[in-house]
Amino acid sequence: MKIGVPKEIKPQEARVGLTPAGVRELVNRGHAVEVESGAGVGAGLLDEEYVRAGAAIVESAEAVFETAELIVKVKEPQPSEYGLIRRGQILYTYLHLAPDPKLTRALQDSGCTAIAYETVTDHQGGLPLLAPMSEVAGRLSVQAGAVSLERIHGGSGTLLGGVPGVASASTVIIGGGVVGRNAMQMALGLSARVTVLDRSLPRLREIDALYGGHVQTLYSNIENLETSIRDADLVIGAVLIPGASAPRLVSRRMIESMRPGSAVVDVAIDQGGCFETSRATTHAEPRFRVDGVVHYCVTNIPGAVPRTSTHALTNATLPHLLRIADLGFKAAMQADSNLANGLNIHDGEITHPEVARSMGADHRPAQEAIGA
Repeated sequence: MKIGVPKEIKPQEARVGLTPAGVRELVNRGHAVEVESGAGVGAGLLDEEYVRAGAAIVESAEAVFETAELIVKVKEPQPSEYGLIRRGQILYTYLHLAPDPKLTRALQDSGCTAIAYETVTDHQGGLPLLAPMSEVAGRLSVQAGAVSLERIHGGSGTLLGGVPGVASASTVIIGGGVVGRNAMQMALGLSARVTVLDRSLPRLREIDALYGGHVQTLYSNIENLETSIRDADLVIGAVLIPGASAPRLVSRRMIESMRPGSAVVDVAIDQGGCFETSRATTHAEPRFRVDGVVHYCVTNIPGAVPRTSTHALTNATLPHLLRIADLGFKAAMQADSNLANGLNIHDGEITHPEVARSMGADHRPAQEAIGA
């Protein structure tokens, strides 16, 4: 199969869809890989490294899209790329279609097969291709929150971990999944006081067993959210429904109840955000204030550390990519229902139920769409 890796063009996005090591694995199996010149520079990966791994370097995204059977990206296609995607082409990337009807329609109109990293599952019901970026985002969310509390960024001037004789900051994490657990580890490492809210009692028991009295665990209901948020210095939103828009768990009234100079970090912003007051921002202008509360709502948080993120992403995405390239996407999905869960669009039809629900549209089940 001929595989293409274009340069990412979303603002402040420096990750790349494949590392040279990933290219080498594909080439070793007899596949051809074309990489757009400079695609890996932002992640510290030079064209020469891709050439040594067996890739051909091409000069433009147009050249990549024109000949590749399978396009490997990091972020969703941008408007200038919509017209480059052709019928029958496989697109393998993060898509986050639920809050983006314009992109959804463009992919339907293209006739492509769009596989979203964030909805591929594993046998435990986890999201293995989202997990590495969730790990990065969870850890960075605490760094971003700590900086947001600094006076220069509009915060209260509170040090997250405090010092001897001065209380550390109260950090509330909504969601105890991959993002939440990684945020919790970072916050604890900085000596913050940590509270985690989740609706899964088994997950709360697991956290309690691991960290005991170092982390307060609360069942996530309106009353506990209101109380915790009102007293928090930093709130991290780390909730996710695979393929769907994030639930708006934190109301404007809850934000109003927070102390001036407190901060919130909305890691769920890629799926629309879990704070009523959230709006998407970029790494260039990451923060804004609402009712005196600093909001950090960057849509691609892992893009801040593109080298780490690129290697972590390829580690996760490569096994499925190899199967798709070796078998073709239909055979690969017929053999693996977890991969089939990643199919969001095929031949003009929406194939993921949560994406369809967000669009107010019908969907055709993935296995039916591919003729299984």
